[in-house]
Amino acid sequence: MEQRLTIVGLGVSDLQMSSRFYEEKFGWKKLDSSNDSITFFQLNGILLSLYPREKLAEDATVSSEGKGFKGYTLAFNTRTKEEVDDLIAALEAKEVKIIKRPEEVFWGGYSSYIADPDNNLWEIAYNPFLPLDEKGNVLGQ
Repeated sequence: MEQRLTIVGLGVSDLQMSSRFYEEKFGWKKLDSSNDSITFFQLNGILLSLYPREKLAEDATVSSEGKGFKGYTLAFNTRTKEEVDDLIAALEAKEVKIIKRPEEVFWGGYSSYIADPDNNLWEIAYNPFLPLDEKGNVLGQ
């Protein structure tokens, strides 16, 4: 199996509300292949898809029930600490739920967490050990 990730799919409770969140709060643009049943966002090298939670669980043949921490986070890494602060301030002004304010963290970086409408956690972080190229891709080390 090749070492890659193609799509991160999120099961959401309200597709239109979640789509608006990513469009209006993050400023992302839906792909033309999006429709009333699924939303796609082109990220740097992978897609983020939003799909109704119950339908995604049905497709995977598992229960859609679940509460609390989901066992994963999504991450948006910045190039500077100041960019973390600026992004969190901009998201807070758009009434995005801030879970953890930016702070120096034990691993040597600077990190904050926000939540989308389904409480999927996004880490907004600066990692001095993880250089990014001009498109925001991680430079392999």
